[in-house]
Amino acid sequence: MGRRLAAIAAAAARPGRHSHSIRRGKPPMTDQAINLTHKLAQLHDHWSPRVVAELNDLQFKIVKFAGEFVWHTHADTDEAFLVLRGQMQIGFRDREVVVGEGELFVVPRGVEHITRADSECHALILEPRGVVNTGDAGGALTARNDVWI
Repeated sequence: MGRRLAAIAAAAARPGRHSHSIRRGKPPMTDQAINLTHKLAQLHDHWSPRVVAELNDLQFKIVKFAGEFVWHTHADTDEAFLVLRGQMQIGFRDREVVVGEGELFVVPRGVEHITRADSECHALILEPRGVVNTGDAGGALTARNDVWI
């Protein structure tokens, strides 16, 4: 391990301002960029978001999905979807928004919605740490939370 990386790892292990990262299972900072293509290649299950980075309390999660999710609401937070590959639909009770590759859409807090994709779609989700993917709906598609890849 290089001296810089060793110093970063040692600082992350010390109690104090970095200790929150260790308690939450967040990987120590590295000097490598995050390659989303490689991370997505490691992800095999649909509807199972995995954390790839954090910015303060905001998590960046990658997800693969196809078919239809569940109607749900996130009462306390907005939810952003950036489509990396494919196309998705975000349905609302009165309309539907199509989000294509390279496009971003933010679902406002408290708005009931459902996500769909006719064929496999890859997306980056931005939302605060601790948000459950099925929101208030629960059910079989509820994914484990705060899982890093």
